[in-house]
Order: sequence, then C-alpha cells, then structure tokens
Amino acid sequence: MTEIKSLTFDELSDEISKLNLPKFRTEQIYRWLHKEGVNSLDEMTNLSKDLRAKLCENYFIATCEIEDKYVSKIDGTVKYLFRLYDGEYVESVVMKYKYGYTICISSQVGCKMGCKFCASTLAGFKRNLLSAEMESQIHSAQNDLGVRISHIVMMGIGEPLDNYDNVVKFMRTVNDEKGINISLRDITVSTCGVVPGIFRLMDENIPVTLTLSLHAPFDDMRSKMMPVNDKWGVDEIISACKEYAQKTSRRVSFEYTLINGVNDSEACAKALAEKLKGFGAHVNLIPVNDVEERGNVRSSDSVINNFKDTLKSLGINATIRRTLGKDINASCGQLRRKKKSGD
Repeated sequence: MTEIKSLTFDELSDEISKLNLPKFRTEQIYRWLHKEGVNSLDEMTNLSKDLRAKLCENYFIATCEIEDKYVSKIDGTVKYLFRLYDGEYVESVVMKYKYGYTICISSQVGCKMGCKFCASTLAGFKRNLLSAEMESQIHSAQNDLGVRISHIVMMGIGEPLDNYDNVVKFMRTVNDEKGINISLRDITVSTCGVVPGIFRLMDENIPVTLTLSLHAPFDDMRSKMMPVNDKWGVDEIISACKEYAQKTSRRVSFEYTLINGVNDSEACAKALAEKLKGFGAHVNLIPVNDVEERGNVRSSDSVINNFKDTLKSLGINATIRRTLGKDINASCGQLRRKKKSGD
C-alpha cells in the first residue's frame, strides 16, 4: 500500500491517472492532504463513497496522532508526543512569539549522532520520517490549537541532513501555495555538522536558514561531546558554513550549549570568536538542559553572560536563548524515551 501524503503533486497526478480518474481529482485530493491536513481518506467529503473506498484500497496517510500533550503554565509553550502509524513516537514543540507560532519538529525516530548532552539519542535510532510525517506534525498541532503555524524549526528528534531526501521533499511541499504555504525563509534546518548534506542543501536553491550545532571550538573537546566531529572536524564544518552563507546569501547561526566546566571558559569564547569572524555569523548560547542520564551541569548566569560579552567584544553577534516551556521539559527526546521504556 502506498503512503499518499508523501507524493508530490506530479506524483499524485500520475497515481490518479493509473486509477483512470479525471485530472481535477488530483487538485481535490492534494488540497485535502496538504491544505486541510485530514487524517483519513474518508474525511474527503467532496469525493464519492465509492471513490474514497477505492483510494483506501490503494493508499494510506502517515498521520501523527496526539499521544500526550503538555502546556506550560509559564509561557504557553505546548509539547506533543505523537504516535506514528507503526507505533513509534516523535515529539514536537509549539512556541508563540510576537510574530506568530513556530513549531519545532522531528525528522527521525531517534537519532544516530550520539551527542552527549542530548536526550534524543537515548532511546535509540529506529528510522527516518517520511515527508508526510514531518508535515503531519504541523497539521496535528494546528488542528489541535486552532492556530496557523508560520515558522518551522527542524531541531527536534533526529538529524535532518541524515534524512536528506525526505527533508527536502517536506520543505518543498510545505512551501507549496496549494498546501500550508510556509515561506522557505521561515524554515530553519539545524545540523550537527553533516558536511556533504550542507553542500547538497547549498545547491538546492531553497533559501532556508542553516543552523549548526557547534558547542565547542576545539576538535578534541567537540569530539568528546559530539562523535560526528571525528568525521568532520570543526574547521571543515565552519568552512562549509561559510560557503553556504556566501552562496545562498543567508546568515548561518551557530548553536552553542554551555556546560559548566566543559566549554564555558573565556578561552573557549575567544577561540570561537576567532573561528567565526568575518562572515556575519550569529551565536545562539543555550544553557544546557537537565537530562538526568547525561549528568551535565548548567553554567552560572554570570559565566553565560561573560561568554556572551566576550564574543560581542570580539565582533561576534551573540544572544542567549530564552528558555521556553521550562516546566514541561520542552527539549525533545525525553517523552519518547519514557514512553518506550514504559515509565
């Protein structure tokens, strides 16, 4: 049986032709899938019952059903645990800003990258998400909250550039004016540094924002925190980001999680500034999340502010990320791990 929501408009048109249906059915069905975000083919009410039955015999929709939902009493941030069609789980977070609603979505069930400060890898990697499953996270959240989501951050469970083809297909689909119609400039792709993926993305001619999870300016330090660094080191990754910024004319952001006594020294700040100078980079400083199994300790406010001030004094734009959903553990990976372990 074919998953229908992951088909492009042209692919769907080919399927409609195989069923000997008129061409106008393609636009009808595509709208139901991508504009309305239906969870079932039976919800396509302007199609006859016979046609819906025929579709059900050949296709299914990869939906994301809400398993658990948590709403922050502090700032209204909403965290979802979604159950997928095969019984696996992923997480998404919806955040409200002055400009509207942003969703942080997952791109994989689990993660292979093994970063030492992250909960996403603890329950193991299972599979890539289909483009439909990424889009369904948005539809499920919008339908549940009754809002329009205008910005997407691919920073949930998984490494987006390790699921490259599905991720690019997803971004093109949500940008389609016949669907959700979210601007590519309002999509951010976060990577731990999969260099071949950065170069491929650079050649796609889609103006998304690239964010690199860097977290250390030295190879020995970063390799202890992020095994991916053994394959693509700090200088190689930053060089790729500079090329991305130059070719796409899009600013690259760098995420830097501050861990007490590990990567928060003035020497680290100075080395980071030296490596990032000269191409308009922005550093987003993140106090480390409390993940019980990781044992990392958050840097003090004074150390975090000193790190930021050092970067700024050396010409690097830096901000401290505002913590949203603190009372609901809004960072991704923890709900899936608990659900899979039966906690």
